[in-house]
Amino acid sequence: MLAYTHNLQAKPALHPYVRNEKIRYYLDPPFTILIRYMNILLIEDDAVLADGLTHTLSASGYSVTSAMTGAYAEQLLLAQDFDLIVLDLGLPDMDGLELLRKLRSRKIPLPILILTARDGVNDRINGIEQGADDYMTKPFELRELEARVHALIRRCYGGFSNDIVIGRLALDTHNHQVLVDGQTINLSAREYGVLEILLIQAGKVVSKDRIAQRLAVDGDALTDNAVEIYVHRLRKRIEPYGAVIRTVRGLGYLLERLDDQ
Repeated sequence: MLAYTHNLQAKPALHPYVRNEKIRYYLDPPFTILIRYMNILLIEDDAVLADGLTHTLSASGYSVTSAMTGAYAEQLLLAQDFDLIVLDLGLPDMDGLELLRKLRSRKIPLPILILTARDGVNDRINGIEQGADDYMTKPFELRELEARVHALIRRCYGGFSNDIVIGRLALDTHNHQVLVDGQTINLSAREYGVLEILLIQAGKVVSKDRIAQRLAVDGDALTDNAVEIYVHRLRKRIEPYGAVIRTVRGLGYLLERLDDQ
């Protein structure tokens, strides 16, 4: 089985590679919101370890998809949007460094954290030179892995103040409000959810699937048509305030200032 569904209710047993499972992170609200929109691809052939890592990262708010082979990971990268890769080197069908070289040769810019039992200095140097952004060896501390993932997300996608401003629109991430000139815009919960993800990812294309996934409630996912309806409504609401939602055909939506077009 190449991928599996993680159940947050069933906490996995501690893997021998993991030294410490006592983790408590207190993140500022803006970064916590950013995490909710981050998708991690975990490429690890040890099912027990992968389940434990999925549990830990999911508990922090990340969306985690796992693959046990390099070939399946490549299929997932073609089909889904990801923001970070955690990569084991000892995969059953190819060396993880080979997969790393493939990704970098294709100009895939995702941050990649290598997590491996290869702990030699030359192994570390080789991994970084091949294009990895960070390198951790097994056994490892869960809290260190989580801290490194957070650091890569911050470095590659930036930190946020409580207010994200595009044109006259301001997203107050602390109070979960959208403001225009200091006045709150009345939005439905799902309209706010769509606008929140587009504002946080302003200047980047966000796929319909990602929007639908993030707005799903109790497993009840949105259809593409529903996403299109919410985007259509929001376009009318925000364009007078200096922001526009563009459709990038075949890819998704992009929010930007009107004068950036």
